Parts: sequence; structure tokens; C-alpha cells
Amino acid sequence: MKKRSRLSLAVTAFVAVAVSFILLGCGKNFYFAGRTLPPSGVTQRVLVAVDNPVGSLQFMDAFYDIRHPFNNPNGQFSIGGFSGSNPVTIQNLPEEQAGLVYSSGDGSLASINYAEEKLAANVISSGSISTSIFGSRKQDYFVAANQNSHAMMVDDVSLGTPLLMNIPGIYRVSMNLNATLVLGFAQDNNTVYSLIKLTPAQQTLYSTPAQWQGKFQDCEPQTLPKYCVATVADPNTAFDRPIKAIFSSDGQSIYVLNCGPECGGTQAGIVTIPISNSVLNGNQGGPSGLSLQAGPVLAVPGGATNALENASTLYVAGQQLQPDGLQAGYLSVVNLASYSVTGHYAISDGTHNKMSFADDNTLWIGSQRCQNGERFKQNNAGQKVEFGCLTMFNTSTNAVTVDRYIGDLTGIADVEGLHKIYVGEGGQVHIYSTTDFAELDNTNVTVTGTVSDVAYMDGSSDGNNTTY
Repeated sequence: MKKRSRLSLAVTAFVAVAVSFILLGCGKNFYFAGRTLPPSGVTQRVLVAVDNPVGSLQFMDAFYDIRHPFNNPNGQFSIGGFSGSNPVTIQNLPEEQAGLVYSSGDGSLASINYAEEKLAANVISSGSISTSIFGSRKQDYFVAANQNSHAMMVDDVSLGTPLLMNIPGIYRVSMNLNATLVLGFAQDNNTVYSLIKLTPAQQTLYSTPAQWQGKFQDCEPQTLPKYCVATVADPNTAFDRPIKAIFSSDGQSIYVLNCGPECGGTQAGIVTIPISNSVLNGNQGGPSGLSLQAGPVLAVPGGATNALENASTLYVAGQQLQPDGLQAGYLSVVNLASYSVTGHYAISDGTHNKMSFADDNTLWIGSQRCQNGERFKQNNAGQKVEFGCLTMFNTSTNAVTVDRYIGDLTGIADVEGLHKIYVGEGGQVHIYSTTDFAELDNTNVTVTGTVSDVAYMDGSSDGNNTTY
């Protein structure tokens, strides 16, 4: 793909500066939705996690596609006070003007203040290296899968001390935005676990292990427990290597993704868990999935490792085992009203860890290890097949475009309204147009080090770049 140059920056910069002076003259210090104008004065920012032993968090001016102030090419935008080792993931919370950055080198989860462009006061430790970690919007709950210690770490800030819930083999957690539902998934296992915050009455009822054992997987503290973990009932053995949960926007359903053959199971698909008051715990806040039960299952032959919901449609990415033993990537379009697969499209191979909607009716899907699949084999055989790790899918026309191979796709940031996305691809920042997948000039946003994740700090909602 050819890179497209940005023109007339000087004219645009003059207009932007003029507008800034007008706002300052009127006593304004915010730009939209009551958000504070940050110290840099940049209102279209993409946060970039640089995965080095001495990690850094830089941010780019996504309007001009530069990593420095417009009038100072020798400068650099960065988050002050951050010192995490090997930052690898960003949980984007733009509505709260915050982000949570997990660093695999030291197991820390750092809270970033977007409004002040610096590290916030609270940095938590997951207790050990985590394979999956999330925090609530209010940053009053944090949950992590600590696979090596076989524990779900629960950090309820009001308690002061994190709890370790015993779940052998746990390697994934999923949390809804308000932390009212938290599920845990164990590797090579068909059991799904639900975290529950107990009411005072329940703490008394289950005050000793003798009283809660047999009902719960674990309760902590074991005497007068605050939290318990229950298994999700599965009377019809619907779960088949469950890997992730998608929480419906109306709060009435959880869609659990069955990884199936891609994870050593039998059949990929979606299991719906209905949500009603009767299955929730009556507490004053916190995870409340007390009596969850697996409902109907929908087979998804194309695989199911990641998904995004849009109204009554669920877009499901995964891989399907081929006759030659290789995996091939597919996107399955699921109509939730009829609970049926209505479309099946070939996309990038690999493990699909990133998905994001963007401008121009596009859905972007990113994967890792895409060079190990069916597309790479076809390319080597002389077929004109791209085998890159990034796919653009047009939700209006169902057209699929696969990128050339650059390397693993580790982050996608939808820069809303500017018809482009930023990605972490092959360890570097790349920029693509959402109109035609043309690659834009990334000369002035390249970084020294390995890019692990990106996030649009000024997104309109917390759904931008964060997949729960």
C-alpha cells in the first residue's frame, strides 16, 4: 500500500491555534462533554504503550499525526511519572478521562489521568504476573487472572487488601463496565466461574468453610468471607473451551464464546446466559452473578475467540480447522434476534485479540501469529493471498480487505471522525484510512522500542478500544 501524505498542516495549525486563543479569551478550559483541556492542548490523542524493560507511555497528536508539539519538532508527548516495566495492555476509559495500563514486567496496573497527562496516585499490583486484568469505571474494583498462582485476584479498594480466589488453571477474566458481572475462565476446561460479593447476611450465613464448601468454589477470607466464586450452572454441557464473555448493551444477556477446536475442544460457538433479578445477588454494589446458568448454544463453525456487539448483531472472530491441519481465520455475523449465523467471511488467520468499530461502517480485526495459518500456506504456493494480521470488514457491503504481513497486531485505536485508525503492528505505530485501507504517513509517530498497545484517549465512550 502507498502512504498518503497529509497536506496543509500549517494552515490547519493556524486555525487550531486561533481557536485555542478564542477559547482562552472566553475563559474556557474544556473541549467537549465537560472534559478538561489537557496541558498539551491536544484534543485528538492516541496513547501508545512502549513495551520495554523501562517502559514508557507516549501519546500522539492524531490530528496532525505527530509525536511532538507542532511548534517543537524536538519535543515528545509522554505521560508524566509512569515507570511500569514492559507495559503491554491499555484499558481505555475516556469517559472518566482515565486509562489503566498493565505492565507484565512488574505486575503493576497503573492509573493514567488523561486530563492531566500523568500518572494518577493509585497504582495497584496484581500480586503476580497476570494473563488478563481489568478495572471498573470507578476504579473501585480490579480483577485479574493470575494463572501461575491459580488464583483470581480481587482488589476491592474498600477492603484495603486484595483477595486471591482459588481457581485452578484460570487464565482469563471478563468484566462488564460497571463491575457488576465478573466471569473467570480456566485453560483447557469447560467450567465458567462467577465472582460474587456477599451481603452482610450472607457473610454470617457462610461464616466458616464448613458452611460454604460444597456451594462455592472458594470464598475469601475463608472465615467471614467478603467474596465467593461459584460455578455457572451448565445442565446441558453447553460450554466447550469457553474463553471470553461479551456483555449485551441492554444488560439482559452474557454471550460466552466457546473457543472449541481452536483451543482443543469440539465445537466453537456462543452460549447465552440470561440475566434477570432472580439470578443476581441483592448487594449494594460489586459482582453479583449468584445463580447464573448457561442457556441456548449456537454453533459457530468459523470459530469464536473474540466478538463485538452492534445492536442486534454480534460480529464473532475466530479460526476454523482446515483439512490440512492449519487454521483459517473467519468472521461470523450473528443475528441475535434469530440466534443464527447470517454471514461467514474469510479474514486474517491467527488468534484474534483485537476488534474495533471505526468510521465509514468499518470493523477492524487484529490477530497475532497470523503467519502460521492457511493464508500463509496459500501465499507460499503462489496464490495472490495477503496473510497480514489486520483485516478491514465493511459492515454495509461485507467487503473484506486483509493487510500485507507486517507482524503481530497488538492494538487498534479508532480516531473518531477523522476517518483513520492507529494500530500497533509489527511492534510499531501504523495509521490506516478507514475509507480505503490506504496506509498514511507514520514517519512522525514512530517510536523507539516495541509498541504493544494503543488507545484513543479522547474517544466518545469507554467502548473505544477496550474489549471486556
